[in-house]
Amino acid sequence: MRTPKYKGVVDVLADEIRTGRRPAGMRLPTHRELAAAEGIALVTASRVYAELGAMGLVSSEQGRGTFVRDLAMDIDHFDQRTVAVDAIDLSFNSPSVPGQADLLRQALRDLAAAGDLESLLRYQPHRGRPQDREAVARYLRQRGLQVGRERVLMVNGAQHGLAVAAMAMFQPGDVIAVDAITYPGFIVLARTLGLELAPLPASADGVDLDALEQLCRRRRVRGLYAIPTVHNPLGWVIDRSARDRLIAIAQRYELAVVEDASYAYLAEDAPPPLAMLAPELTVYVSGLSKSVATGLRIGYVVAPEALVPAIERVIMATTWQTPGVTAAIACRWLEDGTVDRLEVQKRADARERQDITLAALGELRSIGHPSSYVRWLPLPPDTRPDRIVAALAARRVAVSTAAPFATTAAVPHALRLAIGSVSLAELKHAVQAVREEVEQDGLR
Repeated sequence: MRTPKYKGVVDVLADEIRTGRRPAGMRLPTHRELAAAEGIALVTASRVYAELGAMGLVSSEQGRGTFVRDLAMDIDHFDQRTVAVDAIDLSFNSPSVPGQADLLRQALRDLAAAGDLESLLRYQPHRGRPQDREAVARYLRQRGLQVGRERVLMVNGAQHGLAVAAMAMFQPGDVIAVDAITYPGFIVLARTLGLELAPLPASADGVDLDALEQLCRRRRVRGLYAIPTVHNPLGWVIDRSARDRLIAIAQRYELAVVEDASYAYLAEDAPPPLAMLAPELTVYVSGLSKSVATGLRIGYVVAPEALVPAIERVIMATTWQTPGVTAAIACRWLEDGTVDRLEVQKRADARERQDITLAALGELRSIGHPSSYVRWLPLPPDTRPDRIVAALAARRVAVSTAAPFATTAAVPHALRLAIGSVSLAELKHAVQAVREEVEQDGLR
């Protein structure tokens, strides 16, 4: 079979990039210029750049063009990169408050004295022990989600919850509506499962519901992935009227909804979860990694009753069960008020960190919730995200570009700051460095 001509163009450009003949940061010809130079159609030139982008060699910036990526930085992939030991890491969040290690020590002592350790070393039910599911259900009822334990399934963290939900709900090739900027873990998951992500533009207060309705009219959309309460990374909390309209659209077009509530604990007095407004359509996913500790890989899924058996089968196929020891510790903390106390502390901690971040950013525009651990920093048009990230790395500060969060072909011109994992003094220093590098890059 003859190799298409454009494949040769891809190979030549890829080789030039990898060997440094086209250095990091170089602007490549426009699609039209490439088509004219290589004697190919304009749509074929777009395919060349799409393939180079899929290989991680170039990045597209809306309104600016296509640029060679800095391969040494590997900044556009959702992998937990190795950060220099002495670096201040604003690329990943692992929020904690003083005393959490002592809580774990005491929990292990209490568990050892409880007399049921042997039972925790045996296989557990795939969906979790009844008493653990009941503890989660009580916790959720206090937070506005009226649910019984029969609809709760225990999983190994919220990411595992998203995975088992998607595997049970969708098939390869299904079209899933998502925000144009969203949580990278779901993007990676969807691509792994062969799902097609259809991006929806965002407004200041949430997803563009007009665009969602138009998409559903044009295409057979199977599902919707939503983060309605403290969006990651944009921080919005969708108001009640917008939630009602979103649910009405989902019901009209029979969309299966995946509600990611990982950061919802940070918002006080939020409107009801989507899973409360439409329990027959919505799978609610959350966990204790952010509200308690990232190393405590305990999550939970609340599903419509008809879907529970399918999700349980996927849990069995992927991990068999949630480990009994960690589930027992987590559920003790749910029942004795430890989780409640930690959530109060972390909301206060996040508010303080947002205040420090906003002060350090000065006049730079940014987006975020006042009690979240994330700040989104749109960049001026005369700056380059990859160049700023490289300059910050040289100053031992690690940040993320918008690339891992983008579901559109054109990557927004922005940085994402994770502000929950460093000391307050380090945070101030690092964000000041971000501001300085953004301002300096604009002068280049």
